[in-house]
Amino acid sequence: MNTSPHQIECAIPILPVSDLARSVAFYTGPLGFKLDWGGGEDSCICSVSRDGCAIMLSQRDMISEPAWVWIGCEDESPFEMWRSNGVKVHQEPRNCSWAYEMKFEDLDGNILWLGTEPRSDEPFDDQTPS
Repeated sequence: MNTSPHQIECAIPILPVSDLARSVAFYTGPLGFKLDWGGGEDSCICSVSRDGCAIMLSQRDMISEPAWVWIGCEDESPFEMWRSNGVKVHQEPRNCSWAYEMKFEDLDGNILWLGTEPRSDEPFDDQTPS
């Protein structure tokens, strides 16, 4: 019997991608992740990470719809870094009751939803997420 109070070690999102090598270059380039494992010539899956948090990329022949991943941030610096690196903006920053957030798209349309603590000096814009 497991007596540990924690039974789940971690949860890692797996994003579908159409070209693993191209996606690895995107995640390790403009997004600033590092390749942890996989991603070689014969690979169909890999792990990239940044600041101790991982995302897996899985090559698929067909992607029926993009996946979404929430990325909690300590501050807004990734917002401007990714924008200045040419990452496609899906949603400009907005202040919501749950977070100050901004959304980006990867090469396959997967949504990278970044957020920090809500701003206390701005009104909330709690419209349905898009």
